[in-house]
Amino acid sequence: MVHFHRVTLEYRRTQTKALYDLNLEIRKGEFVFLVGQSGAGKSSLLNLILKRLEPTSGAVYFAGENLKALRGDRIALHRRRIGAVFQDHRLLREKNVEENLLFALRVLGVPKNEWETRVTRALRQVGIVHKKRSYPEELSVGEAQRVAIARALVGEPPVLLADEPTGNLDPANALGVLEIFKSAHARGATVLMATHSRDLVEAYPQRVVLLKAGQLVRDEREGKYSLV
Repeated sequence: MVHFHRVTLEYRRTQTKALYDLNLEIRKGEFVFLVGQSGAGKSSLLNLILKRLEPTSGAVYFAGENLKALRGDRIALHRRRIGAVFQDHRLLREKNVEENLLFALRVLGVPKNEWETRVTRALRQVGIVHKKRSYPEELSVGEAQRVAIARALVGEPPVLLADEPTGNLDPANALGVLEIFKSAHARGATVLMATHSRDLVEAYPQRVVLLKAGQLVRDEREGKYSLV
């Protein structure tokens, strides 16, 4: 599904390498934890998949397609295949929960006759149907993160990317968020989650990829967690 071939990403302004000669393959249907200390390159890796960044050298492939070849509308079409969740939620504050999801469906080009069904399904999956009329400022941190996940799920993408989705949550809410991603994985989604949380990795033993200073230093398929 996703393949990095000898990818180096250098921020020219600071002359620092976020990723160096990275080779990584994530197969369709896998759940992969991406771990490593701050600055290891986790967010850069996710942004390369979203084509928010371009590799300095090497190639990133998505479903067999070299992302370097994408231009204009094809970039937007590519991003529609991916549901992305970030630590800061990025909800539209002037819209309520339902409207945030409807906005996403409109951008994705989903037929209008599917909107109500998809919104209800996504909110049920994250357990907050009762909050559909609430605005972001009326939500707890955990509820806001669930809305952000619902927004990623509502387009029913084959791939989910999550960048520290539980970083601001208490342990109970963090495990609740993990359950949502586990359910998406069980339905067939490919999931790549960047996290610092040992508890999450131990709660759902899957493949663990460790980055250190922009390099892949460990790839464990038994769900072992380590930052060493």
